Order: sequence, then C-alpha cells, then structure tokens
Amino acid sequence: MWNDYAIARGLHVLAIVLWVGGVAFVTTVLIPAIRRRVPAAQQYTLFESVEHRFGAQARLWVLLALGSGAWMLQATHGWARLLDTGWLQLMLAAWLPFLLMLFVLEPLLIHRWLRAKAARDPAGSMRLLQWLHVGLLGLTLVAVVAGVVGAHGGWRF
Repeated sequence: MWNDYAIARGLHVLAIVLWVGGVAFVTTVLIPAIRRRVPAAQQYTLFESVEHRFGAQARLWVLLALGSGAWMLQATHGWARLLDTGWLQLMLAAWLPFLLMLFVLEPLLIHRWLRAKAARDPAGSMRLLQWLHVGLLGLTLVAVVAGVVGAHGGWRF
C-alpha cells in the first residue's frame, strides 16, 4: 500500500542515490580523466563547464533530500528524534556542508577563487579540487552509512 511516508522515503532514496552517485562520478571519473587527458591550462575551464550542469542537479537532489526527509519526520511525528538520535544528527551534520557549499560558498566564493587559482597554477588547482572532492565524497559516504546502519538499529549513540 502506498502512503505518504512510502512516497517520501522513495524520493529520499532517489535523491541520495543521484546525489552520492554524482559526487562519486565527479570525484573518481571526471576529475581524474580531465587531469590525465586535457592540457593543464584548459583543465579547470572544462571542469567548470561540466560541473556547472552537475551543480544544478546536485542542488535539486540536496533540496529533494531535505524535503523528503522533513516529510518523513512530519509523517512519523519524529521531529523530536533529531534531538536525541545520533545517526540522524550525523546525517544532518554531513548534509549541511553540502547545502552551504552548493547554495552559498560555491556561487559566492569558491568558483571565483578556484578560477583565479587555476589561472596562476592550473595543475595545483586541479589537484586541490580533486582532494576537496575526495573529502566531500568521504563525508557523503559517512552520512549514507550512518543513515543506513542507524535507521536499521545498528548503531545506538
């Protein structure tokens, strides 16, 4: 039987899969391919043009994760659980940097900063970009594992 919780959970899983899959693709496929196959002076420009399209999708998936997560908490009257459930707090702590990154830091600061850095040091900029993405992917995977294990009663903290 379909109910609003089932719909919200399905949308939540879809958002997380597409978000994490996108971050993993950018981190493990796109950036390494650009670094190996494109001249250093052109790497950041190519990355930025591709990432711009992914960034729009990532913003959608992050907002869908927020909306569907809130929908599930509302459907289960679970808002109070945010205060006393460690795995929910960990998921939220991992999700918030993405929200901040996608909606505040990237558009206002990071793109300009990286573009200027790439003009001075193209190879170093792409190396830094790859390490930043490795960190973001690690944070994302921690949140996913915490959510899956915690939601199924595996962790109590």
